[in-house]
Amino acid sequence: MQVIQQRYYTPEEYLELEEAADYKSEYIDGQIIPMAGGTINHNQIALNLSTEFNFAFKKQNYRVLMSDVRLWIPQKHTYTYPDVMILAGEPEYFNKRTDIIVNPQVIVEVLSKSTKGYDREDKFQAYRTISTFQEYLLIDQTQIHVEQFSKIGKKQWTLREYDEEDEAIALVTVPFEISLQDLYNKVKFEPVEPEGGSADVEEFK
Repeated sequence: MQVIQQRYYTPEEYLELEEAADYKSEYIDGQIIPMAGGTINHNQIALNLSTEFNFAFKKQNYRVLMSDVRLWIPQKHTYTYPDVMILAGEPEYFNKRTDIIVNPQVIVEVLSKSTKGYDREDKFQAYRTISTFQEYLLIDQTQIHVEQFSKIGKKQWTLREYDEEDEAIALVTVPFEISLQDLYNKVKFEPVEPEGGSADVEEFK
């Protein structure tokens, strides 16, 4: 992740710059960091999951938000754009701005090569300062692999991993389940060169 300039920006300066920018950037304690460009796989996975969330919660009191909505993390002086968020009840807006919320219950990040370390470590640490935050999904876009972190107590989280086609992910804090086949539907993985042979692209249908 590359900082665009080595200078301190106030949150207000960041928001003003972001309004006029042609691309999205995150804000981390005074630094503005351009977001990595999305891939087809990234978009497909986020769309698959959000569509299933929206259908499952049609008659339930949950709200599904995608990556155009900004999240403010006050304890870390950070603005991020999570790929997908689930809110229980109504959104709580920061400074009455309807494009900034502060109360996600579930956050989902689709991992990219450039940000996967940050998503697993510093970003997860920042998310854990949010009082409403209960569950975190990290989804690999290059292979079948999902990490599910669920809060079980104060400063206590459990981890479950999924890496088989016939598995299904069941969220712990909201009533929802999705198969990995549905999650990775139409996702094409990069070819892996086998020994002594040509590579094939694997696609889920």
